[in-house]
Amino acid sequence: MLEVGIETLLLLMAAGFVAGFIDAVAGGGGLITVPVLLLAGANPVTALATNKIQGLFGAATAARAYAKGGHVKLRDQAGSALIAFVASILGALLITILPTGWIRMILPVLLIGIALFFAFKKGLGDQDRARRLGPATFALTMVPLCGAYDGLLGPGAGSFYMLAFVSLAGYGILKATAHTKLLNLASNAGALCAFALVATPWWITGLCMGVAQIAGAQAGATLAQTKGAGLIKPLLVLTSVALAIKLIWDML
Repeated sequence: MLEVGIETLLLLMAAGFVAGFIDAVAGGGGLITVPVLLLAGANPVTALATNKIQGLFGAATAARAYAKGGHVKLRDQAGSALIAFVASILGALLITILPTGWIRMILPVLLIGIALFFAFKKGLGDQDRARRLGPATFALTMVPLCGAYDGLLGPGAGSFYMLAFVSLAGYGILKATAHTKLLNLASNAGALCAFALVATPWWITGLCMGVAQIAGAQAGATLAQTKGAGLIKPLLVLTSVALAIKLIWDML
């Protein structure tokens, strides 16, 4: 049985398409889907849980598209994806005992910092740079940190994955984007597992939005592979700033 009316569902699916496109390029699609779910009548926890359902489809589609384009080998990311999955579950479970208020306060500052980094850092393009962390160290440090954050709060997780891949793994913009998607998929899945135990997601609505996410993510990943850093960087900066503004607005 549908949780919302047909007209509302169509609006949510349209939001899912746009979010899938943005997520496939730069992340931040939740900026669109979560507010629309709230407007549709979902309480905050249901909105977050439903957002994880539909986000799985977009992340999986984008990961497949980038792998097909030769920008990432998903099999090589299996271990990191498992770490992100487990870390996300732990992060979601910790939300009941950790004080998340201070994280919400500093999050806008971090997101604006990410926007400034990608906007003004010289030499950021699609070419790889010198890496500061080896693959194993990266997988055991940055992946669980980003995964746990995705489960604990979620907004901006894609931006944090991107920053880690570019600044520490030395990846070019397009390669970093490609490597972000499977980890985002895994941490979304982990968070959803936790949410399913403590919340009531709109499963049918989430699945319908997921269908629209597939189309949007495919379009976004295709365009990103064509335009590369020229498209990804400005959209990443825009979504990071927009998310920071929204978080500040919510606090006020």
